[in-house]
Amino acid sequence: MAPTGGYNRALAGARRARRLTQAQLAERVSARLGIDPPLDGNYISKLDRGVHTWPNSDYRRAFREELGVQTDAELGFHCSRSRNEDDFGWAGRVLPGSVADGDDHPRPSATPHSLESEEPLVSAADESARFLAWAEESNAGDLTLEQMHTDVRRIAHCYLKVPTLPLFARARTIRDRAFALLTGHQRPSQTRDLYAVAGWSLTLLAWMSTDLGRPNAADTHARAAWLCADNADHNGLRAWVRATQHTAAFWEHRYIDAAGYAADGLAYATSGSAEALLANAWALDLAKAGRTDDARVALARARSATDTADHADDELSGPFTCSADRAAGLWSDLQLALGTPAVALVAADRAVSAFEATPDSGRNLGSERMVRLQQVRAHLALGELDGAEQAITPVLATPPEHRVRPLLQRFTDVYTQVSTYADEEIGRDMREAITAFGRENVSKELTRE
Repeated sequence: MAPTGGYNRALAGARRARRLTQAQLAERVSARLGIDPPLDGNYISKLDRGVHTWPNSDYRRAFREELGVQTDAELGFHCSRSRNEDDFGWAGRVLPGSVADGDDHPRPSATPHSLESEEPLVSAADESARFLAWAEESNAGDLTLEQMHTDVRRIAHCYLKVPTLPLFARARTIRDRAFALLTGHQRPSQTRDLYAVAGWSLTLLAWMSTDLGRPNAADTHARAAWLCADNADHNGLRAWVRATQHTAAFWEHRYIDAAGYAADGLAYATSGSAEALLANAWALDLAKAGRTDDARVALARARSATDTADHADDELSGPFTCSADRAAGLWSDLQLALGTPAVALVAADRAVSAFEATPDSGRNLGSERMVRLQQVRAHLALGELDGAEQAITPVLATPPEHRVRPLLQRFTDVYTQVSTYADEEIGRDMREAITAFGRENVSKELTRE
């Protein structure tokens, strides 16, 4: 039955019958729901006091299972809206005195000043009051949303600085938390914010899936992230989803598809790292696809976007930033594709120097490793084995948990290139070192989980 006088005696009684405190019940229900952060005793207190009378369907199911009852009514859960009402309480509402009110015959019309004549006015006011109470309720407070955004930023900042798999698990937890909250009720602005959190966490999952050698999973995460970006109406997120899709396609050697994603992303990126990365990526994709003239034209835009990028617009760091040193690494790759290794080496050397001068807290180690391998490839193309060996040495020290699939693919390119020097000692040593490097990597760590 519904609580009397606001206090939910049925829920409190069922809880006490199980000898559970409010905090213990919150913990057990949270475990059934698999949510993090969990509910707390304060939420149970609000249910006991009748502040909240109708949790969402997943929450009600968990409470029923934990307290051993079959129906919501046994726990005093009730909705102030009738079964025929929609979410706001209007649909199916029938005013007293009509045939549809359950009476086979219309009631006599009331006199203008009778109590019955005022009933529709009172009923309408009650409906508005119920709507007000519904609209003010929210399952996602501003502090919760702020914390979720902070967690996403922390994951991006730590990426490729700490082991990948724990970060992947954390991003997945944030995604699941956002999904769970979206099934409840919150203000429209909070709903958009939740979609943004979900979209960023999905984009992180897509990026990590590419690095972990799971391109199909990356595509699925990215499609879901795009939907969230649309629902949040967030152009910055749209741009980075496209950048992530570009990256997945690029490492599968689908350069035309990658170029399409980069070009579309540029329509949403008007400043900051997103524009710089997508412009450089687009030029590189065109060069890899053999469209050299188009690539040179695109490179001019890429340089301009990099020079004018305002990184104050960047929402996340790590893979979601494009500093000048990261852009120079992309330029070196492009010059190698255009067949100008000397120019590529200049760009790569400049980028490595910039990385080395960056404080550890802001240093993009993943991009730095890739650029060092551009140095190696440029030296090999120029016949400079000593330079290639010197450039590859720091990358060979990469811990196994950071040996992601794109890095291994770049090492494969180096291995193929150095094979032309198999008769020389340095060439043989480099091939052996690369083979040993590939034996332990993050993908093998993944299979051990």
